[in-house]
Amino acid sequence: MTRADLDKQPHEVAEMFDGVARRYDLTNTVLSFGQDRGWRRSTRAALALRPGERVLDVGAGTGISTEELTRSGAYAVGADLSTGMLAAGRHSGRTVPLVAGDALRLPFPDGVFDAVTISFALRNVVDTGAALRELGRVTRKGGRLVVCEFSHPVNRPFHTVYFNYVMRSLPRVARQVSSNPEAYVYLAESIRAWPDQTGLAERIAQAGAWTRVGWRNLTGGVVALHRATRD
Repeated sequence: MTRADLDKQPHEVAEMFDGVARRYDLTNTVLSFGQDRGWRRSTRAALALRPGERVLDVGAGTGISTEELTRSGAYAVGADLSTGMLAAGRHSGRTVPLVAGDALRLPFPDGVFDAVTISFALRNVVDTGAALRELGRVTRKGGRLVVCEFSHPVNRPFHTVYFNYVMRSLPRVARQVSSNPEAYVYLAESIRAWPDQTGLAERIAQAGAWTRVGWRNLTGGVVALHRATRD
């Protein structure tokens, strides 16, 4: 799986992330120039979690984002399709609950979570609308959704420079630090093919489970936080 226009079948996505699991967190920090830490903090803040609430972190990978959520005092559970990523997280010593789970068929009852989040993973799901509805299924009425995902820089000159960097430089830099650099060819193309801020907001609203959809930009629109409320 190397091209963003493939079907993104779950087993292909899982295999790709299994291949990058060993040095995934390090690679992300290098490629984002350390911005990934701030993005995780901003996601936690946007969720407005309270002590004792239950939050699900879908596409949790190694659990580094799940671990950040626990700083709010909430009970956080991470779920990811890639068992290799989950194993890498456990090997690193993380103690947050991490379970294998497909975003299209989450292994949880209806309405069990107060909030749900998915970071840098929604664009890798074969059916975005179905994933958003499934996230709604496991969230209680009035619960919150936060999607943290790559987006489109709002400054036009920077937009051009940014996408040239993503398409041309990201795989080359990844070769220096990643355990599977070829996967970053797909990841770069998937970022380029992903809708902009307004486009993703429309997808969330059209999924049918979420209302009061809004967003704010991080790092000039390189990343956007979309927030919504369970209908």
